[in-house]
Amino acid sequence: MPNPLIIVESPTKARTLSRFLGESYKIEASMGHVRDLPKAKLGVDVEHDFEPQYVIPTDKRKTVEKLKELASKASEVILATDPDREGEAIAWHVGYLTNGKGESKLKRIVFHEITESAIKEAMKKPRHLDMQLIDAQQARRVLDRLVGYKLSPLLWFKVKKGLSAGRVQSVTVRLIVDREREIEKFTPVEYWEIIALLVRGKAQFEATLIQKAGKKIDLKTEKEAKRVVSDLEKATYTVSKVEQKDIKKSPYPPFTTSTMTQAAANRYGYTSKKTMKLAQDLYEEGFITYHRTDSLNLSASSLTEARKFIAENIGKDYLPSSARVYKTRSKVAQEAHEAVRPTNVGMPNSKIQMTNDHKKLYKLIWDRFVASQMADAVYDQISLDITADQYLLRASGSLIKFAGWLKVYGREEGDIVEEKKVPALLEGDKVDLKELTPSQHFTQPPPRYTEASLIKALEERGIGRPSTYAPIISTILDRNYVEREERKFRPTPLGVAVNDFLVKNFPTLLDFDFTARMEDELDEIANGTVKWVPIISEFYKPFAEHLETVFKESERVKVIAELTDEKCPEGHSLVIRYGRFGKFLACEKFPEHKFTKSYEEKVDALCPESGHPVVVRRTKRGRPFFGCSGYPKCKWMSWKNPALEKQEQPQTPNPS
Repeated sequence: MPNPLIIVESPTKARTLSRFLGESYKIEASMGHVRDLPKAKLGVDVEHDFEPQYVIPTDKRKTVEKLKELASKASEVILATDPDREGEAIAWHVGYLTNGKGESKLKRIVFHEITESAIKEAMKKPRHLDMQLIDAQQARRVLDRLVGYKLSPLLWFKVKKGLSAGRVQSVTVRLIVDREREIEKFTPVEYWEIIALLVRGKAQFEATLIQKAGKKIDLKTEKEAKRVVSDLEKATYTVSKVEQKDIKKSPYPPFTTSTMTQAAANRYGYTSKKTMKLAQDLYEEGFITYHRTDSLNLSASSLTEARKFIAENIGKDYLPSSARVYKTRSKVAQEAHEAVRPTNVGMPNSKIQMTNDHKKLYKLIWDRFVASQMADAVYDQISLDITADQYLLRASGSLIKFAGWLKVYGREEGDIVEEKKVPALLEGDKVDLKELTPSQHFTQPPPRYTEASLIKALEERGIGRPSTYAPIISTILDRNYVEREERKFRPTPLGVAVNDFLVKNFPTLLDFDFTARMEDELDEIANGTVKWVPIISEFYKPFAEHLETVFKESERVKVIAELTDEKCPEGHSLVIRYGRFGKFLACEKFPEHKFTKSYEEKVDALCPESGHPVVVRRTKRGRPFFGCSGYPKCKWMSWKNPALEKQEQPQTPNPS
């Protein structure tokens, strides 16, 4: 009797399932999507309900033929692709190719972790394909194809050959351009702060000046600060108010895709693309639950397991009276699977036979999950108000009284509670002034987006979904619309030109709220509350009409090249241009003069071996590294920016 055939996306996932199901099943990988829209044409019939014209990519034809042959011999075909829209769509395409439109042999199973119990439970509950999820994925694919294939030729004609646009990526570039303009327009405002070092017996502590005559102090010049310092030097300092209380800080919820990529970026400097690849590997090996999720749900069994582990291994004092339940904001009930968590809380990262990066991400996920079920951290907080004649100073301090969940996870970047010791004084106590320190400050512009803060901004605005954050960022970097400097994004002149053209001519398409509404409508398709064709039709008709007008009436845009102080052999200035691997220098007279050379961005540091300036170079694959400007005489290189970190022993990467 023929065996059932199980089809998954990847060989790794297939191997993991084989460990649990043995030889009773034939398990094969589709290697991702087996059908897609064609590359060389639009592939969407806009005259007939936007019917997609799917084709089998050339590199998938052998895989498809093999799956067809195996399916024809199998007793049944079980589609076990990922539990989201993308996975449902892959299952639908695979099912169509292996079994036509009939579903007699097809079964769909869904699991959110690749463990023996989860797989066997899923095998007991097969279902039909979910056409609502498939329609939602298909609507996104069609919508993005219509925008991309219709806008890209316009950009070629009006801005520069070879450009492309995307519905979500263009809005993401706008975020970065808008932030850069905020920075450029920002005017720093001077202000002064005064810190008093106070003494009581053997204890000394700092207090900050906050008020004068009952009103908030606002010192704008050095002259004003000196006048106040003169007053404070003559004043008598008395503790006028003491406030001491316990402050509780609850743990963070378990990870979603967004918070996982943000935390990995902040703690380890991982790009979202790297984090998602590591998480994919961990999921397919059975170590974590599905990693593309905006859900905070946790299974009852995982909560029981976590609470037992905390009580037995960390201490009963660290266990709250009941399990913590976190509310999910997901609007898509069908996709409200679990948060990202370890499949086995008893599995330490030391036992995972994978790379150190995999182990670090696993530990981060493990720590966050376990901490999410632990008791509150408790701080002993003291606040002292000290009067100095007409002035008021304040000293605040907090010490950890009970670590709670901090014992496992620790504080995140930007946490407001920090440990600082302040003596426990009484109202009426006199304190002595030891030193006054006036310091000049300037208001700061908003910071450029990091990978973590950009993902957070996209999520807060409802732009994109868990599966799209990493591809969006990779795309805008690959197309040289933005560049990354010291882990922060800034737009390139090309990115600014494309953004300004699109914002001027397609203000609705580049509107943040409009993009968020489109995402909500895709969610409604997945929920089954609306049909996908009317949604696309409502968008496309005015878009196509406006596109035609812009083609006829808009002016051509010139990308302003960045001049450098370098010259070509014929004496013309070199300008910065962008190619496949980023920046390069070219003659300003291009295309008449075709001279080019590599671009070396200087870094505020000197080579530890030769003393020459350090510059940024790129490997043959485009990866940036830091090297001596005296190359080839000096071959010092490093992956780390010596301007940001203490210089260590020189590392010698192989730039290949």
